Amino acid sequence: MFDFNLNENQRMIAEMVRSFGAKEITPFRKEWDDNQFFPIQVFKKLGELGLMGVLVPTEYGGSGFGYFEYVTAILELSKLDPSVGLSMAAHNSLCTGHILMFGNEEQKKKYLPKLATCEWLGAWGLTEPNTGSDAGNMRTVAKKEGEYYILNGAKNFITHGVSGDVAVVIARTGEIGDSHGMTAFLIEKGTPGFKGGRKEDKLGMRASETAELIFEDCKVHESQILGKVGEGFIQSMKILDGGRISIAALSLGIAEGALEASIQYSKERQQFNKPISSFQGISFKLADMATQLEAAKLLTFKAADLKNKGQKVTLAGAQAKLYASEVCVAISNEAVQIFGGYGFTKDYPVEKFYRDSKLCTIGEGTSEIQKLVISREILK
Repeated sequence: MFDFNLNENQRMIAEMVRSFGAKEITPFRKEWDDNQFFPIQVFKKLGELGLMGVLVPTEYGGSGFGYFEYVTAILELSKLDPSVGLSMAAHNSLCTGHILMFGNEEQKKKYLPKLATCEWLGAWGLTEPNTGSDAGNMRTVAKKEGEYYILNGAKNFITHGVSGDVAVVIARTGEIGDSHGMTAFLIEKGTPGFKGGRKEDKLGMRASETAELIFEDCKVHESQILGKVGEGFIQSMKILDGGRISIAALSLGIAEGALEASIQYSKERQQFNKPISSFQGISFKLADMATQLEAAKLLTFKAADLKNKGQKVTLAGAQAKLYASEVCVAISNEAVQIFGGYGFTKDYPVEKFYRDSKLCTIGEGTSEIQKLVISREILK
């Protein structure tokens, strides 16, 4: 079983993120959130720190770490600003992760060094306007013409849809409803017929860019296919298995941030000449929050441990993602309650944690989809 203590790398990453965040993230958090500003410069600096290629082997310019270090990095970033944690996780797990897992040697050598340093920012396109959870029913089509494929269609809710330099895009190359009828393509920004579309105006995670990808007779060479033709959907499901660990880690960061703020506030806030932490109504809330967070951490690090060992994480990843994301919303909700009227204002951090938390139960497979995955796995 895995060691419950942070390893040396994890401690080093946590300290590095905290000192970086104090200067580069925390002072600007409210401004970015208010204006939906995507702080691309922060991700370039995170690239210099090695956090945009956490899992990428050193031979491709990455940090060469495992999932324990990766979970810690996301958790610490998400405590500072969940939007930054989300964008960092999407870049690492989805775009970079897909190339790392399914790219050929030539593709890895070309793209991974640029992504690992964040010279290039990555995007990943599976979801479409009419096919959210029903990804197998996608309408973005790639038709073969000689050595090229011509893509037409649109993707939505894509992290870095406008700012991304390269996107891994899943498009239909076969029949609708055929799980072997979709293919993964690597498409660079500037490819004719490929552009970012409308940026979403969101409830939370407002400093993480979410936008459309639009394809109008976009011509992509067959050398840009990841793996084999028809493998795109199967590849995506494997990418999401690991990606769910990153959303669980994001949830942990939000929950831990909300809990820490609540504990501190409850000790400082006086009512009836006593700190509110001395009242059972508040102290029991904190006890529940701390216990739920600890359970979510254990599930998440169990999934990370399996991933490090190269074992199947479909069940463990879905369980970690489901529980951590739901707990994250519950803890953020209680944090606002503990802060009372102040929790409803933007002067304190829990209001933002509350808004940001909801994405965790939706992104990379809703809670309902996690239950579908879990039930299928346990009923096999």
